[in-house]
Amino acid sequence: MRLGISYNCYVGLDDDTQIALMKRNNFENTFIGSENPRLDEVVNRLKQENIFCENLHGPLSTETSNVNDIWRNSERSEEIFSRIMDSVEKCGKYEIPTLVLHVTAGHTPPRPNERGYTRFVKVFERAKELGVEIACENIRPYGNLAFILEQFPESGFCWDVGHEACSGDKRQFMPMFGDKLKALHIHDNMLDGDHHMIPYDGKIDFDRVARQIAESPYEGSIMLEISTKQSNHYNKITPEEYYERAGKAALKIKNQIEAIRSGK
Repeated sequence: MRLGISYNCYVGLDDDTQIALMKRNNFENTFIGSENPRLDEVVNRLKQENIFCENLHGPLSTETSNVNDIWRNSERSEEIFSRIMDSVEKCGKYEIPTLVLHVTAGHTPPRPNERGYTRFVKVFERAKELGVEIACENIRPYGNLAFILEQFPESGFCWDVGHEACSGDKRQFMPMFGDKLKALHIHDNMLDGDHHMIPYDGKIDFDRVARQIAESPYEGSIMLEISTKQSNHYNKITPEEYYERAGKAALKIKNQIEAIRSGK
């Protein structure tokens, strides 16, 4: 399994510095937001540096459209639908195999309905035409995610370890959806907020995380979705220290997964 880390995880670094630190700490894979204004420049640079862009992260909520609007009937609904479709097109354009999507936002999204289903039919149809896989990410509620994964057999699951831990819900996603695992967002927190910390710096049980990944058919990278801007934990740490710490954490998880799978 390769090691991966989110692009721009240490705020304020230029491309040269980021890429050098990624390589120094054995990160071969990454991902970036589909609406990043520098997407074309960054993706092409990553290809030149032989760093694999494993997926794009689809649209997040903005002031003008919320991910929940995909299930509604309004002008905002058409905007978020257009943004998602554009993200699918970008995956095809840049030969990025997977688009990670939020299918809801917040604790109380609209119930699954015909409006949302009809839009997702078009999303999945276009993705299939382009050879792009859609991996739906857990946010908080189960219902809409379960609906999409059930209604679209070609869909995959993106397990966000941090979201699960700080959701306030004691249920786990992997026993339900682990057989469809196609992407990972691994990060830590203090169980009371979405802090996007380096694994083992917070309170998440990564022995359980490694075991559940090992028990799944997943063969992708150990992808860290970490960020210095989500907490004050790294205010006094240098970029070199941050990437080194992240690399050791990712390697520890990888080694544990491989040990479990080999029966050691």
